[in-house]
Amino acid sequence: MDVYNLTTFTEFILIGLSDIPEVRYPLFIALTAIYQITLLGNIAILLAIATEKKLHTPMYYFLASLSLLDIFCPSTIVPKILKNLLTKKQNISFLGCALQLFFLIALEGTEVFLLSVMAYDRYVAICFPLRYTLIMTKKLCVLLTAGTWASGFLHSLLHTIVTFRLSFCKSNRVNQYYCDIPPVVALSCSSTYVAEMLMLVIGGFLASCTFFITDISYFYIISTILKIRSVEGKRKAFSTCASHLLVVGLFYGTTLFTYVRPSSHHSPAKDRFISMLNVVITPMLNPMIYSLRNTEVKGGLKKILCYKTKT
Repeated sequence: MDVYNLTTFTEFILIGLSDIPEVRYPLFIALTAIYQITLLGNIAILLAIATEKKLHTPMYYFLASLSLLDIFCPSTIVPKILKNLLTKKQNISFLGCALQLFFLIALEGTEVFLLSVMAYDRYVAICFPLRYTLIMTKKLCVLLTAGTWASGFLHSLLHTIVTFRLSFCKSNRVNQYYCDIPPVVALSCSSTYVAEMLMLVIGGFLASCTFFITDISYFYIISTILKIRSVEGKRKAFSTCASHLLVVGLFYGTTLFTYVRPSSHHSPAKDRFISMLNVVITPMLNPMIYSLRNTEVKGGLKKILCYKTKT
């Protein structure tokens, strides 16, 4: 039987963050504030990198790309959540769900690849400081950045096509406040073997590779830092990668806790809260981590603020 004939739903119902009416408006205010802080923080990072010549280096080009991802990723789901909270409607069209899932997986996948590229950049900077400018050329930076975005979007396209070729006739209630692969696949009344194996094998392989690159890079980074004799030298070397290490820990921590927990520990309320940490809270914290721990970024932000004050 044709799978399209089995697909009887034209829309999905997204289970909201809270079904308690009294909590809707406080939740709307809180999410609006978080979203605005996320946008302002990441736009400030982009402006600082664009206007400060000291920040025109590979490390900050990659940081600019991360800030773009941290703007786009919550923008795929937060506006829809805010609309649903105000209108008390939880529906999303079949096409809207497919597009939301595609862009969310693409942007999160791109971030995974980008974090491993940023780890490699710090590895070259600390382990081979004299050859850094020869290795991390502008051409290589462009190729690495383009490669991360292309890989993320191609990876997402494959998952999206396989997921939405399934037939959906059990229920149209997505057990999440946005469209993600596991809760959408769970609604299928046809075989989900291919979709699940694709998520497990390809997703697991790519995640393992990027995690391995990040781990190996930081193993050599830490080994090199420990060999530095002076305390000031160690502090200076560690400060160049401390922000990135915090961002990596935050991203992988929330992602692993979201997708790799035992099924016995899953509950709908916890799943939604943890996924909110990964998709909404992390993009807000990233610019704070880089601006608070990086003196060059703080200098760029101060110049922007001083310029705005004068004008």
